[in-house]
Amino acid sequence: MALQILNQGPPPEEVADRIREAIAAAVEEAVIEVRPRGPGHFEITVVATAFEGKSRVQQHQIVYGAITELMSGPQAPVHAVDRLDCRTP
Repeated sequence: MALQILNQGPPPEEVADRIREAIAAAVEEAVIEVRPRGPGHFEITVVATAFEGKSRVQQHQIVYGAITELMSGPQAPVHAVDRLDCRTP
């Protein structure tokens, strides 16, 4: 059986921009940092007043909800969020 190399998708920097845009659309006035860590793997930091009074799980649900489309399907550009840090200012 021959090894088949699949399309690795868009460059990590482009995907990081898409992640940033999706989170910015969902979380007002957020300061967002997205760092590519490998094909399809990212670390994300989000600082926003929208997280005040919310549990860590609720904060993460907001961010994952914003990027669900980027993590869905067989050719999803985001395979994993290796680290998600949500904070209030």
